[in-house]
Amino acid sequence: MTELQPAIPPADAWRQTHLGRLLGHAMRRFDARVLQLMARAVEVPLALSNLAARDQVSAAHIHITRHLSLVGDRITDLADKAGIAKQSMADLVGQCEAWGLVTREVDPLDARARRVRFTATGLAWLQAFHDAVAQAEAEFVEAVGEEVATVVKIGLEAYASDSGTLA
Repeated sequence: MTELQPAIPPADAWRQTHLGRLLGHAMRRFDARVLQLMARAVEVPLALSNLAARDQVSAAHIHITRHLSLVGDRITDLADKAGIAKQSMADLVGQCEAWGLVTREVDPLDARARRVRFTATGLAWLQAFHDAVAQAEAEFVEAVGEEVATVVKIGLEAYASDSGTLA
């Protein structure tokens, strides 16, 4: 090679196929499928199904569905569980409250604080989420096979459970 020839760049494929990128694509695909299934759920009120069908409900809104306990949580605790800022969670809670999924009630342990709780409609939404996740997981198993799905799940559980120890 002479000084006039540029150096050959290293292989670039790793940028498209590294684990983080694949996990991100898989998560977005899974969440999109869950929302698609929820848009068709008969137990979800039509207005919410329409929001999901028109992509008005995002994976961010699913944070509430994933993390809000059945007894309710303060916004700060909910934000911590979801790994997002308190203000972002407050905005999501406000949208979900407007849709009738959640309500804010006085915290019985501290009258100055509010707890976010599922409404009856929110509990129907939660059941639709459960059913959609189960179906999406079954579709994953069908796509990759039982053995691969089991290994992936065990690997992800092990990796996620050690999330606090990586520097």
